[in-house]
Amino acid sequence: MAEANWSVGKVAKRCGINISALHFYEQQGLIQSSRNAGNQRRYKPEVLRRISVIKAAQKVGVSLDEIKIAFESLPNNRTPTVEDWQQLSKNWQRMLDGRIAYLQTLRNNLSGCIGCGCLSMTSCPLYNPDDQLAELGSGPVLLDQAEETARL
Repeated sequence: MAEANWSVGKVAKRCGINISALHFYEQQGLIQSSRNAGNQRRYKPEVLRRISVIKAAQKVGVSLDEIKIAFESLPNNRTPTVEDWQQLSKNWQRMLDGRIAYLQTLRNNLSGCIGCGCLSMTSCPLYNPDDQLAELGSGPVLLDQAEETARL
């Protein structure tokens, strides 16, 4: 294993992120550093892979909490290997497919109502007179039902 001798500035520059982001990732338990004799943070070069995974996952909508859970599944908190990344991305793909289906349902329901220009409260599928749908659950019940139907 490589020696932890990369400075905060070097890692931040190499990864294209702010130093504050490195500190934040460390506070969240996503990356680790050690301290040198002058009490300065030092990173192993492998931290670049972890940060790359974090950045890639965030770009597709994976939350830091979800990333942390995935990293915790790695033995000894190690840097993800190619095989690890394939498994992580497979798990995230299922989640993302669900989010995409939900967004498509939302888009399709909104465009039908807003697209016609009438904004009719008698035919809008998102309208809920007298809160009749409260007994079915909280939030956008019709939208959630449409999403569930789309997944089947």
